[in-house]
Formats: sequence, structure tokens, C-alpha cells
Amino acid sequence: MSKRREKRDRRSAVLEPDAAGIDIGAEEIYVAVPPERDAEPVRRFSSFTFDLLALAEWLEHCQIRTVAMESTGVYWIPLFQLLEKRGIEVYLVNAHYLKSVPGRKSDVTDCQWIQYLHSVGLLKASFRPPEEICAVRTLWRHRGSLLQMASEHILHIQKSLSQMNLQVHHVLSDITGASGLAILDSILRGERDPVALAQLCNPRVKSPRETVAKALEGDYRCEHLFTLQQSLDGYRFYQKMIAQLDREIARLMQTLPSATDTPGSIPTRTKHSAYQRQGNDPMFDLRAELYRIAGVDLTDIPGISAVTAQVVLTEIGPSVHRFRNASAFASWLGLCPEQRISGGKVLSCKTRKVKNRAAIALRLGANSLCRAKGYFGEFFRRMRAKLGTAQAITATAHKIARVLYHVLLTREPYTETVFQHYDEQARQRAEVRLRKQAAHLGFQIVPTQPAL
Repeated sequence: MSKRREKRDRRSAVLEPDAAGIDIGAEEIYVAVPPERDAEPVRRFSSFTFDLLALAEWLEHCQIRTVAMESTGVYWIPLFQLLEKRGIEVYLVNAHYLKSVPGRKSDVTDCQWIQYLHSVGLLKASFRPPEEICAVRTLWRHRGSLLQMASEHILHIQKSLSQMNLQVHHVLSDITGASGLAILDSILRGERDPVALAQLCNPRVKSPRETVAKALEGDYRCEHLFTLQQSLDGYRFYQKMIAQLDREIARLMQTLPSATDTPGSIPTRTKHSAYQRQGNDPMFDLRAELYRIAGVDLTDIPGISAVTAQVVLTEIGPSVHRFRNASAFASWLGLCPEQRISGGKVLSCKTRKVKNRAAIALRLGANSLCRAKGYFGEFFRRMRAKLGTAQAITATAHKIARVLYHVLLTREPYTETVFQHYDEQARQRAEVRLRKQAAHLGFQIVPTQPAL
């Protein structure tokens, strides 16, 4: 051991004597334990299951109770789950907190550095929801990937139609709706009469049938019809996979514990707009299932739709007790400023760059409030006039996150009366301030009388 390492060990108090450090890789895993636990304190293991079992047995032989590892891609998941089953406490650490000391970098020094930081208590474990929530989260994230791939096939369908100068996707709001699919199937069966194709539209289609018929006059070519057929088959294939996935998500969500005594009843909405199912919502009643799991209707919060609430619950779970307060929850989401001060001077106060799916969903929900009525809509427009659109979205998402934390913590339904109380207090403070300024200038404020 070098003199520098000996000097550092003498200065640092060991808070976790039974700690190990692991450097994760795609093919190799390096593990470091305290030097006194084994004659060979650093060992290399392969990423095969047999080697992972040998790694866990070696840690148990060295009497290791807690390990720290870096969250590298998805390579940490098999070892994380295996060590948790063995009863070993695992710290999944952000790579930002593992900046090594200057010098030559290697896998051996990395795992030793992780072990040292963990032993002296300088590492914090990243938040990870319970196992049953992680299972639903995996399927929900996969559903997002399937929706993205299905949308790519819709773009291919529109490209094939444009190359044949069929402008049907310009007169129909949804080319994959009932009318659009009926027209596409008829075209692929050989129908070329635009009037006959226009008559396949649903009666609810607002475009005149003459306009639809004009949009269906084009240059039908074999190569473009072939790409249209394959794109339509691909879209329907992914829609079939999404339907199967929705059934599996519904089955897993049924296994989650219920937070209400009467799961079948949902309280009346307080939003002005009625609840409407969106096109990409799951096939089952997502709002009712979310109410059963969370114990409160999250869709009553402005900017929170059923899909947004599902993303939040699958990313953090129905319990927010891991976060000490709403400020810590907003900081974990990356929705609050992070001040960096050096020498008494503020270097930066921007938000951290966090890739958090729940934060992205809240930002999208905040962006939808640009024309909304009520407190949140007024707050968004006020922040947009003051800070700009990007900062207004972040500020509104931050406020939604704090409300969401309070609702999940107390299980109390959302209400805007508390905001009205704060607005009244702000108005009273502004009135007192104006009266003081007027008195200082020798004037007196007289309130206007209400109109008779």
C-alpha cells in the first residue's frame, strides 16, 4: 500500500467496516473488499450467472454486509437483484458522485475507490422503487417504445401516400382511425374510384365527401403500394403487441395493494373538463386502477392526465416517504434550481440535467396549461411573461410536483382553495405596501366603490 493511501486511511474514520466496492462492466466485474478480509482483496469476475453466484459467495465469506456499485447502463441489474436476494444491502450510486482522484485510471483502482468512499460514508444510494413497482415500470417503459415504433410506421404510411399524391392524411385528422384504415384497406384491395373510397368515411368525419374524393385522386404505383402494405402491416403488428402488453400491465397492477376501502368508487372530478380517454391510453380503466393504488384521484391535479399519473406512479410508487419533504422530491426530479457558490459568489443557479421520466411527464403536463383557466394557468402565463417559456414550464412543473407530493403523502383530494388563500394574502400584502408608499409621498389611497 502506498504512503498516500496509508495517510488517507489514518485520517478517515471508517463508518462501514463491512463495505465492498464493485466496478460494473459488460463482460468483467471488479470487486474490492477491505484488505484485512482476504489475502486477495480485489478480484475479477465474469458477467455470467455462474460467476455472479461465485461473487456473492465470496462476499458472504468475507462477511460483507453492504456494497456500492455504479449505475452503468443495465449491466448492474442482474447483480443488484442477486445480492438483494442474498440479504446484502446494495447502494446504487450515481456516477457523478464517483469522481476519482487524478492519476492512472483502471478497473482495479475504480473498485477500490468505490470501496473506500463507501466505507467512510461518502456515498448515497439512489432511489429505487419496490420490486413490484419496478415490474410494472419495466412493462410501461416497453409500452412507450412500442408506441414510438408504431408511430414510425404511421410516418411511413404518410410517406407512401404522399409519393402517390394521395392527400387523404390531410383531410382526415387521424389516418389510423376507423375511416382512414377502411380507406387504406380498400386501396390495397384494388379499389381506385375516389368517390367509392370517400363513401367509406365515418359519418362523424367533418370533411366534405367531395374534398375527400379529390384527395384520393393520385398516381397509384406498385412500389409505393407495396411499401404502404408493409407499413400498414407493421403498424397493426405493433398495435397487437400493445394490446397484449396492456393485458399484462393490467394483471400486474391488480397484484399491487389497494389504498382504498372502496376501490370500485371514484369521487367526482373537480376539474372543469370531463375525463376523456386518449388514443394511446391502455385498454383497461386506467383512472380507476390508479385511484385504487394511490388512494386519491391524481387526475384532478391540473396538468396530470391518466398517462402522466401512471408514469409518476411507476417511477416512484404510491408512497413518497423516502423523500423527507416536497423540496427533496422536487430536487430528485431536477425541477428546482441548484445553486453553486464559491467564495461567496453564485456561479450558477440552473436546474440539474436529470433524465427522469417522471420529470419529463410533469413538464409536458405543465406545458399543456398555457391556456388553462384557474390558478396554474395564471401562474404559467405570469412566469412566461417574467422568465420565458422554458423557465415557465420548469416552474409550473415544480409547483405541480409539490402538489403531487402533498396529495400522495396525505391522501387528501386536490383543491385550489389553498392557492386562493395565498393569493388573498399576497393581495393584502400588496395593498399594505401601496398604502405605505402613498403615505410616504403624501397621498391617500381610496378604494373604489362597487358599481350599483
